[in-house]
Amino acid sequence: MWQLYQFPLCPFSRKIRLLLGEKGVGYELVRESPWERRDEFVDLNPAGRTPVMVDQERGQVLIDSNAIAEYFEETVEGKAMINGTAANRAEIRRLVAWFDQDFYFEVTGPLLFERMQKRIVHRQPPDGGALREAMKAANQHLDYVDYLIDHRTWLAGATMSLADLTAAAHISVADYLGGIDWTGHEQTKGWYSGLKSRPSFRPLLAERMEIVTPPKYYEDVDF
Repeated sequence: MWQLYQFPLCPFSRKIRLLLGEKGVGYELVRESPWERRDEFVDLNPAGRTPVMVDQERGQVLIDSNAIAEYFEETVEGKAMINGTAANRAEIRRLVAWFDQDFYFEVTGPLLFERMQKRIVHRQPPDGGALREAMKAANQHLDYVDYLIDHRTWLAGATMSLADLTAAAHISVADYLGGIDWTGHEQTKGWYSGLKSRPSFRPLLAERMEIVTPPKYYEDVDF
């Protein structure tokens, strides 16, 4: 049995959980707070970041969400999430990188630091200016998602892919932290509502992070 080291609001771990859920891969969650820099965890991943997947029986350790996703794409048949032509697969990977890099550094990362890490680790209030900038950036990113949904069935093309799972993982964390204003984003809202209703997504919506409470609508499929 695989073990997945993560914490509830890690967007990169959520991406992997959605992928494993869609592919029907079993795993056990192991709670890890990477900011604590536990020696045992740093021994697994010197970078000290989640997610990390471990199969103790085989002595196998997988590190980095994209490397983990590619591993299961190559080793689990069916429900391909990096699919289609070479051009399609390139577009999927482009959008995965866009959410993991741009959206994370402008939206998810600042929200996690201000609303979660500051409270749990530093016992400090959030910076209102930083929160406003993150929410402004989120709105701009959702404008682009609206555009994609206007022109495609799913973010990267005709079928659901890792791009959709990655986007939903980051947006779900930002939404939990109160960083998403859904006003004027009906296209993205409809796409996200469909993903929230999938069995792979429901366990994520039921989880809570200590001290940090999500908006009341957070779990609702129709919000």
